[in-house]
This record gives sequence, C-alpha cells and structure tokens, in this order.
Amino acid sequence: MVDVIVVGSGPTGLMLASELRLHGVRVVVLEREAEPTSVVRALGLHVRSIEVMDQRGLLERFLEHGQKFTVGGFFAGLGTSWPDRLDTAHSYVLGIPQPVVDRLLEERATELGAELRRERELVGLSQDDDGVTAELADGTRLRSRYLVGCDGGRSTVRKLLGVGFPGEPTRVETLLGEMEVSMPPETVAATVAEVRKTQKRFGVGPLGGGAHRVVVPAEGVTEDRSAPPTLEEFRKRLRAVAGTDFGVHSPRWLSRFGDATRQAERYRVGRVLLAGDAAHVHPPTGGQGLNLGIQDAFNLGWKLAAEVGGWAPEGLLDSYHDERHPVAADVLDNTRAQMELMSTEPGPQAVRCLMSELMDFEEVNRYLIEKVTAIAVRYDFGEGHGLLGGRMRDIGLRRGRLYELTRGGRGLLLDRTGRLSAAGWADRIDHVVDGTEELDAPAVLLRPDGHVAWVGEDQEELVGHLPTWFGAAAG
Repeated sequence: MVDVIVVGSGPTGLMLASELRLHGVRVVVLEREAEPTSVVRALGLHVRSIEVMDQRGLLERFLEHGQKFTVGGFFAGLGTSWPDRLDTAHSYVLGIPQPVVDRLLEERATELGAELRRERELVGLSQDDDGVTAELADGTRLRSRYLVGCDGGRSTVRKLLGVGFPGEPTRVETLLGEMEVSMPPETVAATVAEVRKTQKRFGVGPLGGGAHRVVVPAEGVTEDRSAPPTLEEFRKRLRAVAGTDFGVHSPRWLSRFGDATRQAERYRVGRVLLAGDAAHVHPPTGGQGLNLGIQDAFNLGWKLAAEVGGWAPEGLLDSYHDERHPVAADVLDNTRAQMELMSTEPGPQAVRCLMSELMDFEEVNRYLIEKVTAIAVRYDFGEGHGLLGGRMRDIGLRRGRLYELTRGGRGLLLDRTGRLSAAGWADRIDHVVDGTEELDAPAVLLRPDGHVAWVGEDQEELVGHLPTWFGAAAG
C-alpha cells in the first residue's frame, strides 16, 4: 500500500505530489499518456503561483525559462497598463509555456521521491474504511490510503465517484494551434490588429523559429471535441474571420477548446478528492486555469500530509473543499463575465465600452487584476486582524526574506515580540523571532500554504489557535 495515488501528471498533480513528498508521504502518480503533451494550452504563471514557487524555492528555475510581463489586458483584454502598488514582491506575470511548467514540476516531484508511472490508465476504483483500491486498464490493482483525481475536465475519477458537475456546456468553440505562416510579418501584424478591434477571440502571434500561435473562433461546436481540428479547418475559419488564411502550413499541433463552465459539487468523497480541472472547468479568459489548479494543490498538499501523518485536527481535510470551492466559483463567474465582454454582439460591446472607461480608474484596474492573479484570495477564518485569512506577501527580515523560511512546507510563527512559544508543535512549526519592521503586527502564525491563521501577541490566545490547524501538542 502507498500513502497517496495521484491520478494525472499535469501541473496540479505534479505540484500536489511535490507537496506531499515534502512531508515524507509516499506518492505514486498515474498518467494515462506515454509522453508529456506538447500542446501549449496555458502561457504563464500569475502572481500567486509565482509566489508559491518562491515559497518552495523553485522560482529561479522558472525565471530561467520564462519572461516577465507587466502589461494590461488580462481581464477580457481590457486595461492598457499593469496596475501600480500590487500587494506582492512579484508584481508581474511570468510568460512560460505549459509544457515547460510540466517539465519543471515533474523534475521537482521526482527529485523529492515521487514515483511517476506512465501508460497507466485508471478504469475503476473502490474505497473502504482503510483505503482506496485503484483498478488499471491492464488489469492490475493498486492500493493506497487516499487517492486524488487531478485528471482534467473529463476526469475519470470524478465520473467513477458519481460527483455532480453542474454548470453550462460549451456554447462557442475556439481553434488553437502552432504552425508556420507564409504572409510577411508586417502584414500579419496589421491584419491581426484590425481583426482584433472587434474579434477578441482571434490572434496570430510569432513564437520564434518560424512558428506562430494561431487562435480563431470555430464555426460551431463539434460532437466529438476530443478530435483535433484539421489544418484545412483552420484555413477555412481564418478566411472567414480575417479574410485571409495567412498561408498557414506545417502545423506542430492542432487543438480546440470550448467555454464550458462547470464545478464539482464536492471536492471530497471519503478518501478520494478532486483538484484542478477535475474539480472545475471554465473558459481560458484571463489565463487562470493552470494557476487555479496549482493553488488547489498548494492548499491540499499539507492537509492531506497531515492526515496521513496522523496529526491532522478534525475537519482539516474537509477545509480543502470549504476554502477552495468558493475560490473556483469566483473564477467561474469572472470568466463568464469576461466571455460576455468579448462577444461581438451589440449589447456586450456596449458594456465592454463602459468597462473600458472604468478600467482607466486605477482602483478598478487593480481590483480586477488582483482577482485574476489570485492575490485577493482570503479564506474565512472569522473576525480579526486585516491580515487574517489572506496569504502573506514576501517581506524582508533581518535574517533574509520571509519566503526563504517556508521552503520546507511547515507552519511558521513569525514573532517580533520574542515572548511567544510553539514548543509543543516544534515538529510542525518553525518559530522565528525577528524584529522586522515590515510586519505590521506583533506576531503572525502562517499555515504551510502561507495564509495567516492567527495574529496577536498573547501566548494563551496562540495556544488556543494552534490546535485548529496543527493538531494536538506533542508529548
């Protein structure tokens, strides 16, 4: 028996495997495909995911392969500038293709000891009081204490569990691919600029090496959306939308995506959980999908590890659903809104014009970008200090940076007073006394995911809060 089976080796599954391995949890990742995909569905990391990588000491790896951007347009293509004064030490978007993200996270997971088994397709599962039995297509069975479905929008795990996936089906479909073009670059740029004045779901952009990323609205919605489009279908749609097919040829890969918006009714059924696209699907507007999945894994990893390790307080694992379900619901709503704003119909175009005017106000621009980049996420921990429930931004300490102290995935008591103690929880929490002036509080207790669980300076009050997130004191 292994501790946890993770189904799916996308960013969510690999991030989760890494988080579990930080705590010594034995993890097996099952992946149906023989090789990593070359399809580039996501193009970058938003601020909160960048912070997550920094918290685990991975950011330098990603920066080596990415490019920083501080441009407007992340909310429905509106807004001409990146907002000032974002509450983060990483005020940028990191452009990096999803296959590179997958590779870097796979390297991290395997370095930490996670086992990745490719060409292993899950076809059945059952669970009892002691664990989960996974049945694979080759007839073998694997037993684990817990199983997490990170296997995408068509999740086999979710279907086998019978969890409802309510929402709206795909109404409009978009073709996406990488290919070469024959048209001169200046003509391509001029044509795209003209078309995008009214059609925001369109683009032909250079990737280097002669290849271009092509995005164009499909004619309708196919019955079998798993079937990739043909190059001729791209040509036909490019001519219909842009008046030219740009001389596209030599495709690297071709794909399609829809605007379905659905969310799992439950993220946990007994010993089986859902994360990433298996728990929620939505239009790609704002580039939030990959990031949402990584952040699901960051929330779930330490909680599931605590359950496996035997120190989780009652309700800790259920808090994964309680905290992440509302976050995804908000993403579904803001992507719905963005899709409406990108419609070519007169009504939505009128609303878009009004929203464009509102985005000129710095407060509006910052509010929407904080929503898209997930730094506005605040979990409900009850009434209290303004920091409570939110993630803690990286701050300077006398001994370095805050995020440098979070690499091990443990809790952290950052104490300016020097009078507090978490001695009974030393196996789960690091106590750091530092007189930094950047912390606007006497002391904060951070969960392993960086969210502020307590703020104060009273030892008795602290001891009352520690068991909520970190279980009973040792000894």
